[in-house]
Amino acid sequence: MNISDLAELTEAKIVVGDPKDPIQIERAFSSDFMSDVLTLENHMLVLITGLANLQLIRTVEMADIPVVLLCRNKKATQEMIELAKEIGIILLESPFSIFRASGVLYQNGIKPVY
Repeated sequence: MNISDLAELTEAKIVVGDPKDPIQIERAFSSDFMSDVLTLENHMLVLITGLANLQLIRTVEMADIPVVLLCRNKKATQEMIELAKEIGIILLESPFSIFRASGVLYQNGIKPVY
């Protein structure tokens, strides 16, 4: 799934990144526990989370995760936006709950990590 489709399905706003980015996402992981994120072996995925802090961006950088979907109407801070741009993370904001976003993406072909 491309970024544009992901944004459309979750009614998300693309805060950082290009909707025409050729990246293809096949898997998703939903978590607010960054320690769980650091244990992932599959890196070409979207992280679905309700966290909106600088530590989130630092964690996805270390875990080599290219796309983050912030849920529950969480908004990225300016610091998060600047760091995401600097390291090349695609950042989206959705009004959906984590459960709903995960379900919608699953129904549309995104596979779970586990």
